[in-house]
Amino acid sequence: MKALLRDFSLSAVVAGMIATVISYAGPLVIIFQAADSAKLSHELLSSWVWAISIGSAVLGIVLSLRYRVPVVIAWSIPGSALLVSMLPEIGLNQAIGAYLVASLILLVIGVSGAFDRIIARLPGSIAAGMQAGILFSFGAQLFLSLPAQPLLVMAMFAVYVAMRRLMPRYAVMAVLLVGLLITVLSGGFRSEALVFGLATPQWIAPEFSLGATLNLALPLVLVALTGQFMPGMAVLRNAGYQTPASPIVSASAVGSALLAPFGCHGLNLAAVTASLCTSREAHEDPKRRYVAALSGSALYLVFGIGGATLVSLFAAFPAELIAALAGLALFGAISEALTRSASLPAERDAGLFTFLVTASGVSFLGLSAAFWGLVFGLLAHVLLRARMPQPTGQEWGSAKEGAGK
Repeated sequence: MKALLRDFSLSAVVAGMIATVISYAGPLVIIFQAADSAKLSHELLSSWVWAISIGSAVLGIVLSLRYRVPVVIAWSIPGSALLVSMLPEIGLNQAIGAYLVASLILLVIGVSGAFDRIIARLPGSIAAGMQAGILFSFGAQLFLSLPAQPLLVMAMFAVYVAMRRLMPRYAVMAVLLVGLLITVLSGGFRSEALVFGLATPQWIAPEFSLGATLNLALPLVLVALTGQFMPGMAVLRNAGYQTPASPIVSASAVGSALLAPFGCHGLNLAAVTASLCTSREAHEDPKRRYVAALSGSALYLVFGIGGATLVSLFAAFPAELIAALAGLALFGAISEALTRSASLPAERDAGLFTFLVTASGVSFLGLSAAFWGLVFGLLAHVLLRARMPQPTGQEWGSAKEGAGK
């Protein structure tokens, strides 16, 4: 406790809270879509939100305190998108069975240490390019929000730039306060949308089938590894943390399995929001940034218990406020990732290819842009660094004679 009090900082607390707000602002909408497509009741949806929130909170707190590293856990975003189409087809009970199978497979991967060996061989420029590509859309969304809310976006931008020069550590906090103030004063906050209510966990009996395993469990494992754990570990490595991946993957799998009967479709290492907690905006000292993950996890607890209140809270604020806040809060992380991706001349092209493909948002064969960014980056890295075949002495002599003629 003494060490935690010593490492406490307001900038880290604010960074962690904003990271959690961003986690809910967009990805939660996908879960609502999946629940609506499967015609789930309000009670089941509330239980689903409770499960992913409580799981993210507990795992984030335990892992961050264990390793003194900002480990941010969140639910699987690509997994949520997958459920929009799959959940109505297989039904909730078979989906719960598929969640358990996916968790078991991830646990085996985590315990075996295979993921650690893959991460250790990933070139730094490719990892940084992947991170920059993932965050790019959030930075761009800041300016895409300008036509709808010019005063709000311009004011937040001006405050951020000014604070970056005067008090960099508190730039994001100042932006948050100014954004909230303008929203309230301009009448943009819709208080009538607020509804107060607590979440109630609902037990859902799992059913197992080969079809659900092939069509949902295996895709959930693949998107978790390529779309969440891979970029999430890249974020930690880029920030200088050498925390092993195996315990994080294993713990996430266990947490997912325990909460699956309550609706949790998968808990993974976060990438986008982790960039906020691992950046300089959280704290200049990397050893004190784990406080950001702790504060974000604490807010997960509050939101998870809140249930219906959480849903209405985000509906009360304009979407442009969240978009502008996310873009400005992630600016430092985007800048650092782009710099690292181009820092080594020999790896610069591979890093750029990774960035471009990941930032494109392309989805092919059911696999995310982060996965394809990794594929194209590694392919470029291998081809560009492969040694060209050297001509033999006889071939070299013939070439010289030809040149002489």
